[in-house]
Amino acid sequence: MRQAARANQRGIVLLVGLGVMALLALIGTRLTSTGRVETQIARNALAAAMAEAAADGAVHEAIFRLRDRSPARWKPDGAERLLELGNARVAVRVLHPGGFLNPNTATPPLMAALIREVGGDANTASAIAAAIFDWRTPGPIASTGGAKLAPYRAAGRAEGPSGSRFASIDEMGAVLGMTPALLTALRPYMSLHNFGPIDPARAAPALARALKTAAIGQPADDDPGTIVLIGAVARLADDTRFVRRAAVLLDAGERPFKILSWESGDE
Repeated sequence: MRQAARANQRGIVLLVGLGVMALLALIGTRLTSTGRVETQIARNALAAAMAEAAADGAVHEAIFRLRDRSPARWKPDGAERLLELGNARVAVRVLHPGGFLNPNTATPPLMAALIREVGGDANTASAIAAAIFDWRTPGPIASTGGAKLAPYRAAGRAEGPSGSRFASIDEMGAVLGMTPALLTALRPYMSLHNFGPIDPARAAPALARALKTAAIGQPADDDPGTIVLIGAVARLADDTRFVRRAAVLLDAGERPFKILSWESGDE
């Protein structure tokens, strides 16, 4: 009896020991896996920071090249220029804002024509263009086919038009009738930093066609000086990517330049 009891005890101890070993092995596996995940997260964060720093550095390099007085001076011609910064390869483009539509000054017919060019609903293009005009215009009276506060309330919106200029292209997403897909389609043709008429020679084909269709363009606004639009796309060897977009006022009074906007996102 005693031998059987001892045998049973040894069996129980063995089972407990095996269970503890299995638990320790599981814990070890989990710790190893967690360590690998944390290491990968750290690597990804480092790569993202390196790509962002390279893109930002490329923007400042472009500003320096634009202010250079030598024959090698860069021009806002839209040409792609490649820079090697650290472990990143950066593609830089400098554009003149004259080739872009400014939603703060463009006429409703021009905006409607551009909406149709990018595939917007022809039946609602005029209404959206009028709503854009009403959003940026002070006062409670809506333009013909436009929208002030009442239609926004009827649509369940808590807020209506601001009655002031758009502070960003993203703000246009709040305009009645605007959809995320339509705003995405319009975005490449717009800039808040063109304070003059649109230059058809600089405009993308869709915007150039819209100018012809509308037969009325974009009036000149107060000219703050020489503005350039800089886009920098940085890529690392592991395909980590970062995009920086900036609008820069060159020779800003006593300052050599002034950053007007500093954004990240798609090309």
